Amino acid sequence: MLAASIRGDLKGCGLTQDQIKDRVRKQFGGTSAAYAVSATHRGGADLDHLVALAECRPDVEALDIATGAGHTARAIAPNVSHVVVSDLTPEMLDTARAEMQAAGIHNVSFRLADAEELPFSGAVFDLVTCRIAPHHFSDPAQFAREVGRVLRPGGLFLLLDSTAPDDAEQDRWLNELEYRRDHSHVRSYTKLEWRRMLEGAGFSLEQAEDFPKTHDFDDWTRRSRMTARNRSDLEAWILSASPACLEQFWVEVVDGRVASFTDRKTLFKCRKS
Repeated sequence: MLAASIRGDLKGCGLTQDQIKDRVRKQFGGTSAAYAVSATHRGGADLDHLVALAECRPDVEALDIATGAGHTARAIAPNVSHVVVSDLTPEMLDTARAEMQAAGIHNVSFRLADAEELPFSGAVFDLVTCRIAPHHFSDPAQFAREVGRVLRPGGLFLLLDSTAPDDAEQDRWLNELEYRRDHSHVRSYTKLEWRRMLEGAGFSLEQAEDFPKTHDFDDWTRRSRMTARNRSDLEAWILSASPACLEQFWVEVVDGRVASFTDRKTLFKCRKS
């Protein structure tokens, strides 16, 4: 079942799963170096808290899905036995490998992997993490089921991603904003939608915490390789938003230009039943 079956307004709903994944590879294959230095991804209170909740022990076997430049795996690795660092995009894995080598981290291995069809046997990991990625997935419910399959009984799943407000207008606005900036975006889901997908995959949700994340507009658009014309069009579109959306996303305007906006990341702590 495609993610589009959950909400009919998904930008990826007219594409096949393979087409969505090809978009992701194309987008992130050319931007991996930018994500290595992105402040949004490299650190923050959300990453610190994820590590604090990870229940790390010297015997833990961990898997980081859609690792990007490897920031989450790098933060967890010193506290566990081993981390499999996985991503759909070869260039991202290369960047993550270089980051690990530079940090002197060696208890990791690297695997090209589709989050919705993980190339691992069942019940082999104690901990699975995935941070700031599932809004690009074609079928997040299938992704959640795959995580459940590879986790051992009682295993921990820490998921962090952008979440949309419950208000329908603000939900649409956030997802339109993301898609205009990056066509590999599929959907940022509401917390209720994620809860249903996680529970449907056999997880018990133990905790859900929100973290605001402020994005510098110039850096945010430059990282996705937007052209000057498209960046200008996006800025004009943002400035035309309703007062409710401008307030909800803390859009900061300086001298008539968009300086930043703030969205919400939600960290879900889940246990395999």
